[in-house]
Amino acid sequence: MNAIEINGLTKHYGGFTMTDVSFEVPKGYITGLIGPNGAGKSTVIKAIMGMVIPEKGKITVLGQDTSSDQGTYKQDIGYISDENIYYDYLSMEQMKRIIAPFYSRFDEEAFDKYMNLFELPKRKKIKDCSKGMKMKYAIALALSHHPSLLIMDEPTAGLDPVFRRELLDLLADYILDEQNTILFSTHLTTDLDRVADYVTFLNRGRLVFADSKDEVLESYYIVKGGKDLLDNDVRKSLIGIRESGVGFEGLGKDRQAMQELFGNKVLFEQPSLEEIMYFTAKGGKQSA
Repeated sequence: MNAIEINGLTKHYGGFTMTDVSFEVPKGYITGLIGPNGAGKSTVIKAIMGMVIPEKGKITVLGQDTSSDQGTYKQDIGYISDENIYYDYLSMEQMKRIIAPFYSRFDEEAFDKYMNLFELPKRKKIKDCSKGMKMKYAIALALSHHPSLLIMDEPTAGLDPVFRRELLDLLADYILDEQNTILFSTHLTTDLDRVADYVTFLNRGRLVFADSKDEVLESYYIVKGGKDLLDNDVRKSLIGIRESGVGFEGLGKDRQAMQELFGNKVLFEQPSLEEIMYFTAKGGKQSA
């Protein structure tokens, strides 16, 4: 079963176009949504939340069509934005009193637990909070109404490394019962290396891949070799390439062909998600 199903999502903004994007977010897992800035990650999330109306395509969230007049599925979504969406002149406690009535399952005890865990003073005005504190506050609010789907748009931006690690542990606990689901949009792919089960990659408004993280990492390779090995055929066979004065490194998918061509003259390594994103964006190719 899928928590989210997106089919043929198309949207145009000025100079940006998202074309025929389709992917699924499996229930009970953490799915990472990655891509460079401007790839379309926020557009997808806003479409899921009903804040953007696509020109084409269908989105189903928790079994409900988002284009219908019913918005009850939003009761089950915890939304965490990278932007400050709160009234700056209010305290964190005052802001909570405005938000809580919108959620039938808002849990005051859970809210207090997360505020204490994150060391957030309720009386502090939001305008006086650091970006990291605002993000922690957003996480506390989102988790306090016990959502079955957590949608996070760059949640670790502005957080110190210690809390980032604590947050990832918290997210791992959140999905332990296999009923809760997380869609985690980020360009900090090292976080997803630790916790993601599935990865969806957008580049320039198009889908590059949507698969399990393990399948993705096994499908690609990094090849490193001397500059004398480079020719037009090699360049065309790689998704993206970086050259230096002494050699090159590139991202590819057909490792067997490269091994047959170069034998032991090159070095093969398994890429990270960050390297896959970097070389794909650099090369501009949409891999099959």
